[in-house]
This record gives sequence, C-alpha cells and structure tokens, in this order.
Amino acid sequence: MTGSTHKATRCAIVPPYLLVRLARVDDPRLAAAAEAARRSLMRDTPIRDLRAAKHPSPPRPGVSGAAPVRGRLDRAVSDAGSLERLPGRLVRREGQPPGADPAVTEAWEGLGDTHSLFWNVFERDSIDDRGLTLEATVHYGRNYDNAFWDGERMVFGDGDGQVFNRFTSSVTVIGHELTHGVTQFTADLAYEGQSGAINESLSDVFGSLVEQHARGQSAAEAGWLIGEGLFTDQVQGVALRSLKAPGTAYNDDVLGKDPQPAHLSGYIETEDDNGGVHLNSGIPNRAFYLVATALGGNAWDTAGRIWFDTLTSGTLPRTVDFAGFARATSRAAVTRYGAGSREHDAVIAGWSEVGLGGGLGAGWGTRSASRPGSSPVAGRAFVDPGIRPE
Repeated sequence: MTGSTHKATRCAIVPPYLLVRLARVDDPRLAAAAEAARRSLMRDTPIRDLRAAKHPSPPRPGVSGAAPVRGRLDRAVSDAGSLERLPGRLVRREGQPPGADPAVTEAWEGLGDTHSLFWNVFERDSIDDRGLTLEATVHYGRNYDNAFWDGERMVFGDGDGQVFNRFTSSVTVIGHELTHGVTQFTADLAYEGQSGAINESLSDVFGSLVEQHARGQSAAEAGWLIGEGLFTDQVQGVALRSLKAPGTAYNDDVLGKDPQPAHLSGYIETEDDNGGVHLNSGIPNRAFYLVATALGGNAWDTAGRIWFDTLTSGTLPRTVDFAGFARATSRAAVTRYGAGSREHDAVIAGWSEVGLGGGLGAGWGTRSASRPGSSPVAGRAFVDPGIRPE
C-alpha cells in the first residue's frame, strides 16, 4: 500500500480518560490545569476540521529539476502562536540556523531522530517512503495538554505547566506520533478496538526505538517509557506509559493509577477511547518488550525489524486482532530468520507470556491468518479509569 485511502484519524498521545480525570478536579490549586484539560478535550473532538488552513509542503532541498535523493531529511517547523489554526507561521526549514525557542529546537531534533531510525535502520524514506517533508507545528492553542498527528503533520501543545510540561520535550512522543503516519501509509489499521490498540502499540514501540536509537541504548539499557518528562514534578508518575511494565507508569491522587493491562486476562472491554486503544495497547507493548529483551543487543536490529516487516508486509487486515497480529509477527520472524530460530522462539515466548501464545507453537509460522475478530478474548468488565460521567 502506497498511501491511505481512508480519512486520517487524529491520533493524540494523551488518552481521553486521563484528561477527563484532570478536568473533573475540584481543587483551587489545580484550577488552571483542570480548565486546560477541559479546553484540550474540546479541541480533541473528532469533528473538528484541522485542515481549514492547509498549505503545500515546502519544496524538498536539492538541485532544481533533479530527482529527489532518497533518504534526504526534509523538515519544516511552524509556530501556531497559541492559536488553534494550522499550520501557523513557518519558522525553520532545512539549511536554516537554530533559533532560541526550545520547542522549535526539540521538535526539529525529534523529527530528525525519527527520520534517522526509519531511514538508517529500515531504509524507509520518510513516513511515506517517498521523501515526504516531516512537518510540525509548536505552540498550538493556549496551555493545550496534548500532541497529535492529524494525517499531515505533528502538532504540539505547551502543556498547562502544573500537570503537563511542553509536549516537544519527549522524543518518544514525536516518534510515536510520526509512526501513526507510517501506519497510515502502510497497514492503515482501523483506529478502534484491537486493531486500534495495535496501532497505538506500534507507535509506542517505534517511539521507544527512536529514543533508543538516538541515545545508542541497548534493550537492557533502555527505560521503555513513553512520554518520560511530560509530567511536572507535582505528579506521582514517570511517564504516560511503560512497555516494560504496563500499569505502572503513574499512580497519582489526581490522575489515578495507570490502567493499562499487561496480559490478555486483564483486557478491558469499553466503548470509550475508541474501544480502549490506549488501554489495551499495553498487552502488545509488553510482548514486544519481552521479545526485544530476550534477544538482547539493540532492539531495533532484530525485534524492531520483525515488527517493521509485519507493519509493512501489505498483508495485515485493517481490522486485525491481537491473535492475528501475533501470528503475523511469527510469520515475519520465520521469513527473515527461519522457523525454530532463536528469533522465532523469542516471538513465540513473548506472545505466550502475555496470553497470546495459542497457535504460535513450533512449526506454525506459515499458516494463513484467521479472520479478524476470530480470537477469543479472556477479558474482564470495564474498570472505570475516569472516563465515564459520575
């Protein structure tokens, strides 16, 4: 697939249930943060038209009339000036010197780090594999508590200063959101239910790999956190999510406890959050972490390549479920490393540990995927993490 035929979904890094918890706070000391969360939730309503001020991408650098050079990095960062119209004022392009705005610098560097992983490791030429300009807008809205991919660009809020810092401060956020673009141009996974949770998990996986690759960290050295540093020191928590230990990223009096399950037995059935896409993504997240740490070394070299091969295979159904995705990673491991290889065994063991090992036994790897939704889910009733009205 060379591009999505479906309308892009606005994919934000902060899940709605967390903002709802914050918006309900009745504490004068956090009044500004609660109001910022309420405004952020209103901005995140899906019916908003983000493309009212659509503009053409700046031309790619190079010799006039020459064919684009594959792998050449092309970035453009704009400043919304605390307004809610995109793209804002263009403030930096390739070849221009850095300025004094830390948000612009962080966005610029994060775009570069993400491009570096996908090109230098996987030979993917930008998110569409055709050299698409990586565009970002900073200072979106006033105290906006989120960052999102809207199908064309990254958009960053500055946070409220009480609960959230500026959203450019975490390279995992940038890698996460740009990976939504890669998914849009490849498998184009439906953003709901299990396929939506896989969509979110892929963004967490490659967001973490962007950080690890930029820092030169091995799987053992990595923190495996998404959004580390986003919370201010007033919050009892280290990040939005943990791939290593889903459900442990935060435990705060205001925000509550991280509700992500780490095993299929804790699967959350809900109609909120597009069917729990930010919640149940903890299950495939944990599976990837287990595969990567079992194989050791740099996670992008082996485990990351298996997941990348799976994402770009052209065979994933848009509505693939967890079991179907697990089988697809098993097939990818067999194709690249061989049935019964150390890599294939690690994939089987990783999925088995999160409750999805059925059908992944030795010698499986070549069977066709079942229909989406065909796998039984050992679940539990939805435990309200603060989404539903009182």
